[in-house]
Formats: sequence, C-alpha cells, structure tokens
Amino acid sequence: MDIFLLRHGETEWSRDGRHTGRTDLPLLPRGEEQARQLRTVVKSHDFAAVLVSPAERARKTAELAGMEDFEVDEDLWEWDYGGYEGITTQEIRQTVPGWYIWRDGVIPGDAAHPGESVEQVGLRADRAIARVLATLARNPEVEAFDTLEASAAMVAHGHYLRILAARWLGLPARDGRLLRLDTGTYSRLGFEHGERVILAWNAPV
Repeated sequence: MDIFLLRHGETEWSRDGRHTGRTDLPLLPRGEEQARQLRTVVKSHDFAAVLVSPAERARKTAELAGMEDFEVDEDLWEWDYGGYEGITTQEIRQTVPGWYIWRDGVIPGDAAHPGESVEQVGLRADRAIARVLATLARNPEVEAFDTLEASAAMVAHGHYLRILAARWLGLPARDGRLLRLDTGTYSRLGFEHGERVILAWNAPV
C-alpha cells in the first residue's frame, strides 16, 4: 500500500517565494504544464481514494493530472500563515532578523488569516492520514496496511505535505523542515516490513 503526495503546480506567489496559505491563486501556465506532466504517475495507478485541498491551485492540478474522481478535504489546506500571508521570508527578516517559520512560527492576521501553529497543521495532517488508511483498509481492525494492494493520493501544498510526511514517520510536525518540496512534484509514502517509510520524495515526472 502506498500514498502518493502531489504538490500543486506553480502559481505567481510560489514562483516569487511568497507565503501562500488561504489566498486562492490560480496556476500559472507553467504550473498547468507541471500538472499535466503528473499524468505519467497518475495513469499508472488505480487510486482507491484521492483527497484534494479546497484551493483552486490544488483542484486544478488534480484535474489536469487526470484525477477525475476526488474528494475535497478541508484538512488539506496549506498552513495558515496569518499576518505573514503573501510576504516573503526575506521581507519578514527585515523586521524579524533570522526569522525561520519552522522555529518561530507566524503572527496572527485578520479574520481570513488568523494563523496556525505548526502543531495545529500537524493535527490536520494526522486526521487526513487516518482518513486515508481507514478508506484503504479492508477491515478497520487490520494494522498490517503494508499487506494491502491499494494506493491513495493527496493533492495539496508544500509546507502542508512536508508536515504530513513528518507525521507519517512519527516525527514532530516541525521536522517537516527537513524535507524540501518543489511545485509540480510527487512523493510516495509506504511501508517496509510493517514500518512507515518514505519511498520517494520530491520526484520529477
């Protein structure tokens, strides 16, 4: 059994390094092409479950990648960056020297961007993982998921998927900092001898 993680294609803000949480930006033409290239991965698997972030950039990526039947899941939204929404790391460091999101977190924003801690994002990731495993399990009591011949996919965002991978491994959510993830790439989570592992990461098509 494996879970494929697809990061959406490039947007204007991802290209410019701006923190893009709940701002619903469309894909750039390059991002649309990145999504189409993911068809190579998608068409080689029959996914029993596909969860997609509500963001337009994620839904469009899923559609262009050839995922016709998917479930939109609120838990797959990107990290809510609060007052740092739309701002680059370099800009933040002009007023907060040495700022690092994985260590220092975000500041509260407005009603649309109240902000989240990395642990709060981790809890959302935990729920998504549990939901996928429950869907794939033939029997809810079965724990040896590596014996199942089934695949699932999630289409979401850079920081969120890094956090989800860390939680998959049983690591603190903030350890997602160790896993760089580019736009338009896929990764793969699975099992080895019954233990959770990363089978592929940040892979080009």
